[in-house]
Amino acid sequence: MTSKKIFQIIVDLLMTVMLLVLMAYSLVGEAAHELVGISMFILFIIHHILNYRWHQNLLKGRYSGIRILGTVINVLIFVIMICLMVSGIMISRHVFLFLHISDGTSFARTIHLLAAYWGFALMSVHLGLHWSILMVVVKKITGIKEPSQMRTIFLHIVTALIAVYGLYAFLQRKNGSYMLLKNQFMFFDFDEPLSLFFTDQLAIMGLFVCVGYYASKLLQFIKNVIERNNKIK
Repeated sequence: MTSKKIFQIIVDLLMTVMLLVLMAYSLVGEAAHELVGISMFILFIIHHILNYRWHQNLLKGRYSGIRILGTVINVLIFVIMICLMVSGIMISRHVFLFLHISDGTSFARTIHLLAAYWGFALMSVHLGLHWSILMVVVKKITGIKEPSQMRTIFLHIVTALIAVYGLYAFLQRKNGSYMLLKNQFMFFDFDEPLSLFFTDQLAIMGLFVCVGYYASKLLQFIKNVIERNNKIK
């Protein structure tokens, strides 16, 4: 594995951890939230620099269903990250307080909330779309070479449990109401252990990773069927 690939993995892992921390907001402190947010935006830029070939090939080649989905998700995430950074600067109470921004903060707060929850979901879906590649890397690191039916069954059971609990946590924490702006004020239970909060957020992330992963599998299956039928004709 090249040093560039290792660096890419480290960047992606850090972004994933930061994404979970950012969802905690007041539970980790507003100043920490702003600093982590800035750090993640910097890593986001680095992530795009490292994947510059994706930008170069954006207008090249044929667009299959999976490529269209991936491109739409990537563009939406890019827009969301810009919205998060701009709105974050506008409502900052610590890092960018010296800018003394007062106009439009109410609208910026709403945009920040909306972008945060949609960003969390879409970034998780993005991770799911690339899950197969991640598993190849994990197998190389762990030295796993031979397939195992028992391991496959076990992983499928764990995946199902995470997805089910993730759906429960998603509904219980009313993430959908934030995504649809039915609720524009975030509620945090400060008596809740951070471990439980992060467990729920990790499960919700797992739910959307599953959505991305199985969507890619479905689109790949449809593509294979179409190609097979074209060959028969």
